[in-house]
Amino acid sequence: MPGLYLRGVEASEPVTDWSFANKIPLCQVQVDAGLLTHALNLNCMATSAGELYLSCADCADKRWSNAALENNEARLRLDDTVYPVTLTRVQDPAELDRAWNARAAKTGIGNDASRPDSWWSFRVVSR
Repeated sequence: MPGLYLRGVEASEPVTDWSFANKIPLCQVQVDAGLLTHALNLNCMATSAGELYLSCADCADKRWSNAALENNEARLRLDDTVYPVTLTRVQDPAELDRAWNARAAKTGIGNDASRPDSWWSFRVVSR
């Protein structure tokens, strides 16, 4: 459930392979949105190499994505575990395609569609 602060068991070790995230329907991410934190449910997807991405359509108009551009330190919850992470907006077309293909593989949506220009993706790196 979205809100202000993610609760859960704090991860004790950094994650190098996020493949397990594809077994979880939605991720929750918490970003610093000025005076308050902002937590929400998002689709997350891992590539076959274990890279993790958070993505959204029309991200330019969304509060969380703009907050992540301002301060890229975030918290990510998968099931009951909370991971401190860094979010970096992906702008390289080849990497965006990898994230788009990982999304299609996880959700089954967009396999035959081209990636829209308004679709943003953030690389998630454990800290």
